[in-house]
Amino acid sequence: SPLTAEERRLRDKKHLNDITAARLPPLHHSPTKLLSIEESIAIQIQQKVLYEEMQAKLAAQKLAERLNIKMLRFEPEGEASMQYREVRDED
Repeated sequence: SPLTAEERRLRDKKHLNDITAARLPPLHHSPTKLLSIEESIAIQIQQKVLYEEMQAKLAAQKLAERLNIKMLRFEPEGEASMQYREVRDED
């Protein structure tokens, strides 16, 4: 007699349990879903832009390390600008 899909799945699972102790990891993410071509292209373009930005930042960082350039914060209104000014008496 033909088995239903559920019975076949249980039988296959039991057989797999008899063969190996390996188990599939639990599914942490939502299952796959179909996307339209437009959505897929938009996602790919977004990922490409983010990838290129990351590559540019990494390349700039490596170049700065190689040339021994130190990047400091510039605060024209802050305390750092006052260090270079001389105090003069107006009288």
